[in-house]
Amino acid sequence: MPRVICDSSTLIHLTAIGRLGLLEDFYERVTIPIAVWHEVVDEGKGRSGALEIEQAQRDGWIEVLEPKDKVLLRLLKQELHDGEAEVIALALEERAEIILLDESDARKVAELFHLRKTGIIGLLIRAKLKGLVVSLRQELDRLQDEGGFWIDNELYQQALRAAGEGGS
Repeated sequence: MPRVICDSSTLIHLTAIGRLGLLEDFYERVTIPIAVWHEVVDEGKGRSGALEIEQAQRDGWIEVLEPKDKVLLRLLKQELHDGEAEVIALALEERAEIILLDESDARKVAELFHLRKTGIIGLLIRAKLKGLVVSLRQELDRLQDEGGFWIDNELYQQALRAAGEGGS
């Protein structure tokens, strides 16, 4: 089973649209760093994602790990938020097959380390292609309207084309 490391944004936004289960469908087991747990569950009490992530951890398909390389973490935290820095550090330590990140600065840093990545839009495209969602357009609209996720119009159109839904 591939090692998958996930950031806060992906968890929060998938939960906001009722699609957290896609992670379990695709990967069976997902690792999140301690800073992501803290952000989503501890600081997020009462907000989208907190209860669902706690339950997924109890159910055993989300595990929480702490990165060990404190020097690398300090360097990464100069450019990134704690959760994103820990995702990248943990991905390198655990030799993750893929990381789930949405924030553009974090994605650029991940590229420097040659880490394979996707984000919530990539996950939703995959779900559409596998028949797990009926309409990518509907999911993207919910992501924006209910999840407060900003999507550039060009990316929105590219995603629809990638999922075979055309553009515009």
